[in-house]
Amino acid sequence: MTPDCSRVMDALGTPLPPDLAAHAERCAECRALVEGFDALGGLAPGAPGEAPTQAAPGLDVARRFALEELEARPTPAPWWRELLVLLGVDAAVVAVGLGVLGRGTWVGNQAAPWRVASVALLILALVGAGTYVALAPRRKPVSWVALLLGAGAVALAQLVGGSGQRTRPPLVGSLGCVASEALLTVVPLGAVLVLLCRSAYEPARAVAAGLSAGGVSLLVLHLHCADGTTQHLLWSHLAPWLALAGLLVTLRSRLPTRSHAP
Repeated sequence: MTPDCSRVMDALGTPLPPDLAAHAERCAECRALVEGFDALGGLAPGAPGEAPTQAAPGLDVARRFALEELEARPTPAPWWRELLVLLGVDAAVVAVGLGVLGRGTWVGNQAAPWRVASVALLILALVGAGTYVALAPRRKPVSWVALLLGAGAVALAQLVGGSGQRTRPPLVGSLGCVASEALLTVVPLGAVLVLLCRSAYEPARAVAAGLSAGGVSLLVLHLHCADGTTQHLLWSHLAPWLALAGLLVTLRSRLPTRSHAP
């Protein structure tokens, strides 16, 4: 199923917007679901002893989908297991990244130790909170204001907490950090995409997941990179972080949802 199929299922029982109605006309599965749901809503209860009305063909399709989902996942797994797995993957990537890039020197940032520690803790909080928001079951929608405030706080802390020192030529330093950040994000991004595809697509959850996955490499660069100029931090650390988060949202919006089980 595609993300549009998920939106059609969420909108069952209400008039479909024009774009979803057009999708339902083209998609055989969605058309059968909509027809089946409409048939259920139109069935009137029969009189006592009266034979039940024969179900519409769409009801059989909807029933088959529901039974397949329940047979594949009869009991839902605790969501916090996926959270712990993803946090474990993030921790492993941070450890490997610092070990490979640092070559024995875990912290190469030339800023004051309290600044380095404060920014690192803020990024860690973003990684943990973003992972939680992306995976935890919620009855209320994710707050876009909270997402923007969290990302803005991390970006501002990075710029303010820089050492101001330049240790390499601008182009060489930028290319190295951008390449390192992209490589370090591959595993966290892939892992969170696999988990996000196990539930319906929600843009806010995908944004939180993208900021969290990119925050892993952002943390490694913050601790390792000795170049602390504002220009370097803005274009070689923060800009790739936001670009990678946007890439995850784009990929998730185009990947099919593998499960709609409750």
